[in-house]
Amino acid sequence: MSSKNHKFRFSDKLEWGLDATFVPNKRFPVYNWFYYKEGYSRDLVLKTLEMLKFSPASKDFVLDPFCGSGTTNLACKEAGINSVGFDLSPLALLAARVKCRTYNAKKLAEALVSLREAHFEPQDRSWVPGDVAHYFNPHTLDDVIFFGKTVARIQDEETRDFFRLGLINSATRCSYMFKDGSVVKMQKHHVPPFRKFYFAHMKHMIHDAKKFKAGGKKCKTIIEEGDARAIRLEDSSIGCVITSPPYLNKIEYTKIYRIEEFLFFGGREGKDRGVRSFIGSKADTDILFPDIPASANAYFSDMNRVMRELYRVCKPRAKLAIVVGNGCFPDRVVDSDVLLAELAEQAGFKVNSILVLNRRWCTRNRVEKVGELRESMLVLEK
Repeated sequence: MSSKNHKFRFSDKLEWGLDATFVPNKRFPVYNWFYYKEGYSRDLVLKTLEMLKFSPASKDFVLDPFCGSGTTNLACKEAGINSVGFDLSPLALLAARVKCRTYNAKKLAEALVSLREAHFEPQDRSWVPGDVAHYFNPHTLDDVIFFGKTVARIQDEETRDFFRLGLINSATRCSYMFKDGSVVKMQKHHVPPFRKFYFAHMKHMIHDAKKFKAGGKKCKTIIEEGDARAIRLEDSSIGCVITSPPYLNKIEYTKIYRIEEFLFFGGREGKDRGVRSFIGSKADTDILFPDIPASANAYFSDMNRVMRELYRVCKPRAKLAIVVGNGCFPDRVVDSDVLLAELAEQAGFKVNSILVLNRRWCTRNRVEKVGELRESMLVLEK
């Protein structure tokens, strides 16, 4: 499928290419509390709000039905704009909620003092399987388990979640994990002493929480568990949508975060939970595009349901910006941006434009080029 032979208007916006990645968030306090490699940046959200001419004055809500670690919602909070986000991953929800809350820095500092004074006790590591334990040296794993139990005893939920997210980050940074694409690899190297690193990290997070300021008047930021195919919102209640669904043929989130899911979210019970949404499930699949790989139809079947839900919850004249990536298959490239634009149009939206943010190559056997991969932003209006 070529972008040259269809009715939609394409425009290059390649200067936004880096903003469509999570990388710029590394330099921003609070945004960098959890590195969510599948996400986009604060700058992309703020630039998109400006492009869509969406301001706090409207008092409308911005929706992100695939909120991940909460970048859309945090950027809206910074701009003084009401927002609501949904996700299905317990890890992503924890990160989003922790980042989007407003804290009493003194209360957090007092909790850190108590944590420092906790008396260490040797831990039973027998429940941790070898395919998880080998990413940590034994002393680090002991500390991770001990502080996990200690943090779990904190009575205040917001304080407990704050230190829990910091613990997850610290455990990852003090491990041998190396996340390469869709694979978690082991890369042995010198790791810092866990306790020293964890306490320094929490001190840094408390400093960030104290300094972070929301813009304008007080706004509402709501983060809830929810499936984008069945959005728990009233009809015509949303003024703007800024989101990015999982990319076609790139649904590997549970693999990437399986260690964190196991250690901090109920062991094996959490290993198969979908991150962001169960987009691409094989059940109840409608064959919408017969000429694409069969495995891709499950994705578009689910996304068709998402588009119709978005149309239902959006107000008349609502603006939407949806960042998508084309699908790379051994024998072809599937133009997800075009097909999703078709589904949006069928749902009732007007497709104003498709902005191309990045252009890459789809390859097989690492060197043989199959076709061009676009990463695009669909700009829609109800």
